[in-house]
Amino acid sequence: MKVAVIGGTGLIGSQVVENLNAAGHEAVPYSKSNGVDVISGQGVDEALAGADVVVNLTNSPTFDEASPAFFRTSMDNLVAAARKGGVGHFVILSIVGVDQVPELDYYQAKTLQEHVLADGKIPYSIVRATQFMEFMDATMSWTSDAETVRLPATPIQPIAAKDVAAAVAEVAAGAPLNGIRNIAGPDIFTLDELGRITLSRKGDGRTVVTDPTAGMFAVVKGDVLTDKDAHLAATRYTDWLS
Repeated sequence: MKVAVIGGTGLIGSQVVENLNAAGHEAVPYSKSNGVDVISGQGVDEALAGADVVVNLTNSPTFDEASPAFFRTSMDNLVAAARKGGVGHFVILSIVGVDQVPELDYYQAKTLQEHVLADGKIPYSIVRATQFMEFMDATMSWTSDAETVRLPATPIQPIAAKDVAAAVAEVAAGAPLNGIRNIAGPDIFTLDELGRITLSRKGDGRTVVTDPTAGMFAVVKGDVLTDKDAHLAATRYTDWLS
């Protein structure tokens, strides 16, 4: 199949392209760097023309109240181009529990993206992943200083980016789900526990302080960012750290 991977040069997109091509498909990466702008619409029709599948992995440049506009405009442009080009399967990557955290602007925006896709009258698949292992350092940096890292005890089920990319490629190569597939790492930790494991493995002497008000994940209620019944990836966080 010919697969247009929008946002195909990023962390996940580049690996999706590699996986699909290795499986014998023709996956082509598109981004601003090769003339495809999902907001202005420049190059979008051309990128999707003749594609059997489109995988949209673009992301908002901000995580604040501006993010819904990004996903609304980008999805409207891509869905219109997919219809025009006769695309038979439209895939996006979202977040496990995304519709259960209305306090976060970015999660509202990703929920909007899902709704635009489901309403777009194109066969579709939504892959929802848990939090990426690769983002743990950034998460700790939001609420850290020279001596401490403050983190809430939010349950997290981290997944490696390579496992996310493999799952997205598998879904893209299959029949449309016309629904959602949840994918997750094999183990559940509280975020503060994950911070302690990370610092210990890296020889970082800072102390993790459990703080229910610290950082973006403080507003998350319960275990909505985890899913024991998801398709579980193989990579464990402790092995990934090694």
